[in-house]
Amino acid sequence: MRPFIFDEDTTFWYETLRMFGHIAYGGADFGEVVTTAQRIAESDYDSWHDGWLATADRVAAEAERSLEQGHRISAADGLLRASNYYRAAEFFLHGDPEDPRVDAAYARQVATFREFAKIRDIEPVEIPYEGTTLPGYFYRGDGGATVVMHNGFDGSVEEMHFFGAAALRERGFNVLTFDGPGQPGAVRKGLVFRPDWENVVGPALDWLAARPYVDRERVALLGASMGGLLAPRAAAFEPRVRALVAFDGVYDMGIVIAERFGGDRKAARESLDDPGADAFMRELMEQDAVARWAIGHGTWVTGTSPSGYARAMLDDYHLGDGVAERIACPTLVCSAPDDFTFKGQPETLYAHLTCEKTLIEFGEAEGADAHCQSGAQRLAMARIGNWLERTFR
Repeated sequence: MRPFIFDEDTTFWYETLRMFGHIAYGGADFGEVVTTAQRIAESDYDSWHDGWLATADRVAAEAERSLEQGHRISAADGLLRASNYYRAAEFFLHGDPEDPRVDAAYARQVATFREFAKIRDIEPVEIPYEGTTLPGYFYRGDGGATVVMHNGFDGSVEEMHFFGAAALRERGFNVLTFDGPGQPGAVRKGLVFRPDWENVVGPALDWLAARPYVDRERVALLGASMGGLLAPRAAAFEPRVRALVAFDGVYDMGIVIAERFGGDRKAARESLDDPGADAFMRELMEQDAVARWAIGHGTWVTGTSPSGYARAMLDDYHLGDGVAERIACPTLVCSAPDDFTFKGQPETLYAHLTCEKTLIEFGEAEGADAHCQSGAQRLAMARIGNWLERTFR
């Protein structure tokens, strides 16, 4: 889909499209997104924060007035939109996680979503994990199959409401969403990303196993964005996962890093081992909008330096060495032809799978060619939901 706003900044355009996409499940309203975007100066992170924060505060205040007056449906609608707008407000500020605006907007994102969840009978949960807990939400369905879901490199557990939880609950599934290490609710506890994601999904499955209304033989795992690599990694080593959705599929994060070095992994490794690697990475941030955001965020969520983040992605976050081939459960891989980050990777993952497998290629004519089908959430959820229903029928 061609940009019709922020056409000089890929990241600002995609994040605006992401907001438009969340309209489908109540996370935004068209006029609110457009008028907010019109107030934002292109490529200006402070302007982006201020624009979305103002909209979030206004929508939240009206929702809270509705709640005080007993208008629960109106309150729930507004609280959900406000939560998503607060998520957007702090999105580009992670290059300096000590910036007080980061935690202030995040706290409001969680608080407004939890108020919404109370009205909509969604249960906040804490999943025991290595001496602490991972935050999540449980959506009780009609007692059938259960889908465990998590986001990827930058999205929150609250955002998973729009990336599948609401849609699958409508179809009768139980849904458990959570933030794992490196993701918003966990990184604030000092938990940074780890590649062996089976050790993250395992505790979530343990939590589910204690619920008498959960059928342990009918549990699926869905990972969104970079979660399209993390979830397959977990499924390769966790036999309790009986179906897998890679939304969209990712095979190797190292490809993304190597592209910055002409696609040459060896050259990338040598450059990243050089003493001047961090200076080079900061130079790259000045030259490229995507690198500016990704490196700043990546440094925080991996708990390393800019070059340390890149080395970790290059070396550790992949499904090679036979990992993809270990996946035994039925697997759905989604693909977007105009994915500016992971173009071609879903097809690579699909080619390596030896299990029962399905590839869904979304298209530009459907408005679904962007990363994670942002802008076509209803279509994406229909196809994913249909596949899950067929798989567990």
